[in-house]
Amino acid sequence: MADTKTVSGAAYSPAMDAKTHEQTYRGFVRFVEIATGVVICWVLALAVGGIREAWLTAIVGVVAASAAGAIGALARPIGWKAPAIVAALLGLYLAFA
Repeated sequence: MADTKTVSGAAYSPAMDAKTHEQTYRGFVRFVEIATGVVICWVLALAVGGIREAWLTAIVGVVAASAAGAIGALARPIGWKAPAIVAALLGLYLAFA
């Protein structure tokens, strides 16, 4: 990584990018939270299909997890909670069906 003090002719200041950096970091963390929830749902859906042999339910779970991830990404207050609901439903199906 280049040292900002040795770059000649650059008008770079760390204070200039602080707000943008924070927004990017928050966005990245938000994406990782939602994506992790969706992947957990996909793994649970595969378990439902493999253990319970309910492949149609597994397909519905994958589609629901993908839709929940999109909803969570578009609606800030919902965020990771949308995939978590689908994961809970798949977990309950896996445990009790």
